[in-house]
Amino acid sequence: MVTITTEVATIARWDDVQHALTGGGDGASCQCIWPVLSNKDWNATTTPQRKEMLREEIQTGPPPGIIAYVDGEAAGWIRIGPRTRQARVPRTRIIAASSTEPFDDDSVWAVTCFVVRREHRGTGLNTELLRAAVEYARESGARLIEGYPVDTRGQQKRSNDLFHGTLSTFLAAGFEEKTEMKPGRALVTLDLAG
Repeated sequence: MVTITTEVATIARWDDVQHALTGGGDGASCQCIWPVLSNKDWNATTTPQRKEMLREEIQTGPPPGIIAYVDGEAAGWIRIGPRTRQARVPRTRIIAASSTEPFDDDSVWAVTCFVVRREHRGTGLNTELLRAAVEYARESGARLIEGYPVDTRGQQKRSNDLFHGTLSTFLAAGFEEKTEMKPGRALVTLDLAG
C-alpha cells in the first residue's frame, strides 16, 4: 500500500521542493517562478536565478506551495497563495477578462501550478495536492480560491500542458466552473467563506 502525505513547503524542506520540481517536464527550469513574474521579467531570468528566487520566496514566507510525498519521497508540488503575490495572474488577459474578483484582494488565492515527478504521474497526486492546498488556504484565512485548469474532456494533452491542473481534478475537489476563458481552459472557484 502506497502512503501519500503532504507538507507545506518550508525552507527546511528545500531539498524536497527541488526533488519534486525536477522529475521531468518544465519544473526544473521554471522553478515555479513563472506565475510570479511578468513575461518581460521572466524572459530576463535564468534557471539559477529562478531557483534562487523560489528559495528566497520560501525563506521569506508565507510558504507558496505544498509538497506531496509518496512513501516519504518528494513526488509532487502545487503553487497556492494569494493572487496578489502572483503577478502573472492579473496580467493574463483571459484571466483578467474572466475573474469577477478584485485583483488587490488578499483573501482571493490562486492555484497556478502542479508538478508531479514522471514516475508518479497518474497516481492521484494532483488530487491530494489540491486537497492539501485547499486546507492550507482555509487555515490561512483565504475567502476564495481560483484555478485556471485545462479541460481535457475528449482530448489528449501533453503532460507539460497540464501544469495548470485539469478541470476534472478541480471539480472533484468541489470547485465550481465559472466560465470558459478560451476553448480548453476554464476559470473555477471554491468559496471558503460559505
